[in-house]
Amino acid sequence: MKKLTTLALGLILLFTFSCKEAKKEDKQPIETAAEAAFELIKDSTKVSFTAYKTTEKLPVGGQFTTINITESNAGATALDAMDGTTFTIPVSSLFTNDATGTRDPKIIEFFFGVMKNTTLISGIFKVVDGEKCSIDITLNGETANIPLTYEKTSDEVYTFNGVMNLENWDALDAVSAINKACEALHTGKDGVSKTWSEVAVQAKVLLQKN
Repeated sequence: MKKLTTLALGLILLFTFSCKEAKKEDKQPIETAAEAAFELIKDSTKVSFTAYKTTEKLPVGGQFTTINITESNAGATALDAMDGTTFTIPVSSLFTNDATGTRDPKIIEFFFGVMKNTTLISGIFKVVDGEKCSIDITLNGETANIPLTYEKTSDEVYTFNGVMNLENWDALDAVSAINKACEALHTGKDGVSKTWSEVAVQAKVLLQKN
């Protein structure tokens, strides 16, 4: 009788432990799915910029029509999914919608053309503490950081804004070169020709929720 009691107790303990293990295993796929709720739609990203000319700081807008996402992740939130995203932008995809067709070639030749390694602009998106965003941009052989603000249009659409100060990329020679090439066009009412080293940048991204 004592042996039967011991055997029964052992079976009960074994059954209880097995059930707990099964419940634990059942939870794992659910947690994994939650962690990967958001994912970047790679071909949806749009990058634009606003440069400035004359002492009155008149805006000149443009965009890059090609953005190559080279690495992306999935995450529990949209920002988690963006964290660590790497990208390259071909300088040749510059487009400023200039009716004369002369502005884009000038920018490529006299601005990007005087820099080092300017075929591509590359970068990585960073998130700190789940909410503070920035990008590391590599341009002219230099890498510097741009802090970003963001606006959530919906759970899937985000717009990021930042300011690029070109001196951080040792690019003031390029600013001077494009100003000289566009001297008349960048001359304001005061008779001074000026191209600003400050450039506003914006990125719009679309994420899919799994």
